[in-house]
Amino acid sequence: MTLQRCVSPEAPVAAAATIALGQRAEGTGIRIGILDNSKANADHLLQFLLDAAGGSLPISATVKRRKPAASRPAAAEIVEDLARETDFVLSAMAD
Repeated sequence: MTLQRCVSPEAPVAAAATIALGQRAEGTGIRIGILDNSKANADHLLQFLLDAAGGSLPISATVKRRKPAASRPAAAEIVEDLARETDFVLSAMAD
């Protein structure tokens, strides 16, 4: 007999996050930031997530930034820009 297990990486969304998103979405839409870590296919994965989000969320702007290397943190200017210009940021790693 083979035992199989399915593990979902999805966590429940906090009620406060839902309320904040709803309040922002009633206005002009949300501003999504994309932080690409420079790994192979990260840009494709992030675009897939952005396209999926656009199907259910009112997106007013997208700000895309790319780190020069996956092994190093994003420069302070990149983090500050994303914090100033977006409501939340998607970041992913891929290969």
